[in-house]
Amino acid sequence: MNIDFSDELKQLRDVARRVLGDRGTIAAARRVIANGSGIDREFWKSIAGLGWLAATIPEEYEGLGLGGLSACVLAEELGRAIAPIPFASSVYLATEALILFGSDEQKGRYLPKLASGEIIGTFAAVEGNGRFFDVPSRTRAEGGRLSGHKSMVPDGGVADFAIVSVRSGPGEPSLFVVAMDADGVSRTRIATIEPACYCTSMDFAEAPAEPLPQAIGPEAIARLVNRAVVMMAFEQVGVADAALQTAVRYAKDRYAFGRPIGSFQAIKHKLADVYVSLELARSNAYFGAWALQSEAEEIAVAAPSSRVAASEAAWFATRENIQTHGGMGFTWEADCHLYYRRAEFLGLALGGTQEWKRRLIGALRKQESAVRSWA
Repeated sequence: MNIDFSDELKQLRDVARRVLGDRGTIAAARRVIANGSGIDREFWKSIAGLGWLAATIPEEYEGLGLGGLSACVLAEELGRAIAPIPFASSVYLATEALILFGSDEQKGRYLPKLASGEIIGTFAAVEGNGRFFDVPSRTRAEGGRLSGHKSMVPDGGVADFAIVSVRSGPGEPSLFVVAMDADGVSRTRIATIEPACYCTSMDFAEAPAEPLPQAIGPEAIARLVNRAVVMMAFEQVGVADAALQTAVRYAKDRYAFGRPIGSFQAIKHKLADVYVSLELARSNAYFGAWALQSEAEEIAVAAPSSRVAASEAAWFATRENIQTHGGMGFTWEADCHLYYRRAEFLGLALGGTQEWKRRLIGALRKQESAVRSWA
């Protein structure tokens, strides 16, 4: 099993890190928070010009055809930079849904515009109970019209269309495409801990919708979301790594009692624990990337394990970054809260840690039963 990236993808990572370092994305995130726009439009256009939005899209639809691993590489660097753009919603979810389940006509209509950054997509799955994988009960489609309600739609305020999960039969979910400017669609902004990429609730009143013809049944939804959480795990790893490096730099520069605070054992142990958590998350994310690229059945375990490890590492690293900075870490002027906000937002965007722990336990039990049946 080879879980390392190719030389080409490593070069893509290095280029992305340089570009994002020059871009000043932390300052951009602060501007987006201040103006409440939910997106840095100029940055979105610039990464579209670099081909990042087209990375996973097949070449016949004006993409680069680099596959899901390219999104993993870019996601880590965007997470490290706290980029204020809807990359996860539009690339991991909407674009992937169209690639996996769309008709040729739908792919031809949507994917080139997604690749160029002309349109932005999102994914609407959560209803009132907040559980990501429950079969929709409040959203139904009939005769090309969709009615219902979705809550906590990430980046719903800046999206041009949404991939919406609906109940299409007894216990059978499916996916529909709905334009945000269509009649019968209304959106309400929801305040979250991360104002740089806010959520919305969405109501549909017989809104025109078109089905993704190959997305029927819970297995199809699980395939899409498993791929998305692997990509998002890399973004969370990027957030955690950036928070750790920020804390390390501060520990080297901040003096107390005539010595850098990083020389004190308490700080050393604290940051060492963060490093261990980060490397555990990174190894799980690489396992998930291997399963994603090879389309292995192990993704049923790899996806939730990468999700759980990355969520916990991002939360732990960003919290300890604040603590390492002491009183300064709690101020608006310090950047610590930006990492913490993003970690919290990403940790809930595709279902919380407890939900994914239950899925991991279920997948491990299923795997154990399969092994015993072969014994």
